[in-house]
Amino acid sequence: MTPSLTNADGTPTSRFAFGTMQFGGRADADQSRAMFNACRKVGITHFDTAHVYTGGSSEALLGEFIAPECDRLTIATKVGYTGGAGAANIETQFDISRQRLGQDLIDLLYLHRFDPDTDLAETMECFARLKAAGKIRYVGLSNFAAWQVMKAVRVAAEFDLTIDALQPMYNLVKRQAEVEILPMCVDQGISVFAYSPLGGGLLTGKYAQDSAAGRLAEDERYANRYGAAWMAETAAELTLLGQQVDVDPATLAVAWVAASPFAPSPIVSARSVTQLIPSLAALNFRMPEDLYARLTALSQTPPPATDRLEEVE
Repeated sequence: MTPSLTNADGTPTSRFAFGTMQFGGRADADQSRAMFNACRKVGITHFDTAHVYTGGSSEALLGEFIAPECDRLTIATKVGYTGGAGAANIETQFDISRQRLGQDLIDLLYLHRFDPDTDLAETMECFARLKAAGKIRYVGLSNFAAWQVMKAVRVAAEFDLTIDALQPMYNLVKRQAEVEILPMCVDQGISVFAYSPLGGGLLTGKYAQDSAAGRLAEDERYANRYGAAWMAETAAELTLLGQQVDVDPATLAVAWVAASPFAPSPIVSARSVTQLIPSLAALNFRMPEDLYARLTALSQTPPPATDRLEEVE
């Protein structure tokens, strides 16, 4: 689904978003500013961060960069990854995030993950109060299963609130979202902003070299997430296909996400402008149907939600 969100000035939010998870961490202040400027140069207006990213440095740096033109941008942050989804924790983290970002109003506020120990009514009532007070424009959810989203949709409606955006993981080797999450979002009119379109860097092809540095080599969570042998094989085949069509594999990986019939918006990210350039190239890449089919065939298509496989066309 094409994003229905708008920037504060009323213009449509850009087709791609940029994720600032590296700001103030693997990317220093100068590298972070250079990536921000590169994104703005190609028309990206949607920038995504979170309360927990790099101990707050991500939000603080982003706040510095957006100050001269915040009305032309859509700024998203997330709360509740730590401390739960209770109202007091959400409000405390949100106020800290606003201070770091230098903004009274945050365009899009996500609940960073589902909290099974907190009544969703408390969470949604808190979001409704923040929206009614003019502190947020849109409400989002991140890392939610489809049933959790629909539960949130129902509970939010009790407070005259809508779920406007969902942020799932989605890339060529992580396609579970195709089963229920993406169709659900189309049905419910929820904008999708897909994170990790490069699979933590796996789909760039750099991990074909044992000495490659990056999250898969440095972060055990990413190593486990993308450690299956077939995923490495898919990445290798993607690199070969990229060579055949003379397109960087990272460009193909991001463009494949954007070309999905469900039309999610990729959230691109990087450590440096050099790393970022192939992802930004996907903005203007026109994916032929036959190439999309070839790329899709490189990975495992998840089975449908029903076991009645004889009824699947």
